[in-house]
Amino acid sequence: MNLTGTVAVFGECMLELQGQPFGAMRQSMGGDTFNTAVYLARCAPGLDVAYATALGDDPLSAEMLRRWGDEGLRLDLVRTVPGRLPGLYLIELDAQGERRFHFWRERSAARSYFDPERTPLEAAGPQLDALYFSGISLSILDEAARERLFAMAAGLHARGAQVLFDNNYRPRLWPSAEAARTCFERAFALASTALVTLDDHQALFGLPDPAAALAHAQALPCAERVVKRGAQPTWVGTAQGEVFEQPTETVARVVDSTAAGDAFAGGYLSRRLRGADARSAAAFGNRVAARVIQHPGAVIPREAMEDLL
Repeated sequence: MNLTGTVAVFGECMLELQGQPFGAMRQSMGGDTFNTAVYLARCAPGLDVAYATALGDDPLSAEMLRRWGDEGLRLDLVRTVPGRLPGLYLIELDAQGERRFHFWRERSAARSYFDPERTPLEAAGPQLDALYFSGISLSILDEAARERLFAMAAGLHARGAQVLFDNNYRPRLWPSAEAARTCFERAFALASTALVTLDDHQALFGLPDPAAALAHAQALPCAERVVKRGAQPTWVGTAQGEVFEQPTETVARVVDSTAAGDAFAGGYLSRRLRGADARSAAAFGNRVAARVIQHPGAVIPREAMEDLL
């Protein structure tokens, strides 16, 4: 594949607070699909990356939108929902850089993206070359909205466009594991590329160990399967029958692993969507992820990765 058109990324970006409760807090923003959109846009200059979500009509939303534009994201697929606010999350980090999340997102603007009869994303659908969404994207939507997102994905799939699905499973966002499995299986069936975090896949499908989870992920119906396994090598299987493991990069110290998988996805897709082979794309994705986990926050300063761009 070698895309020259638009990649739409659907999901939610929230305000991020990082620090110790009742202590000093660092404010930023992040969200799985947003993080991927930013790293994709940074790593593939000239690629048209449009972020589809909803924000409020408040000053915080306005500032978020301004910063998204500074990152080179296209903004015409963003809806404004009067009276709603962005979601919020707090990250607590331990000494090893592992994180614990606390969310306030039940009434976030992004949840109402599909409230109108026709959204900017749906209107743009026939012109899109690729659509990227995640398990979290699905979790924030009600059933009717999910059906509309699946219908969009099915339309792209039918005409040979790219459907890119990242599993990102968060149990607390779903009424049950069974409900999540049903949605994920539909997404995998429509996806041309699946980006799978192994821990999430094992938890979602109730598999006994990582080996069983890997075997299950390898058998997914997608043409291209990319399995992220933390510090272990990334497993990749392509439509051409190529299967390999790409080593990750060792870092001296993990500061914050919050967006490791999102950064990998942005780096990997920045190469694959522009025609690079899967092996070099996986190597680059691991390089981007290794850089990101050495800095605090989901989206690191551009200058901290300028040499990769």
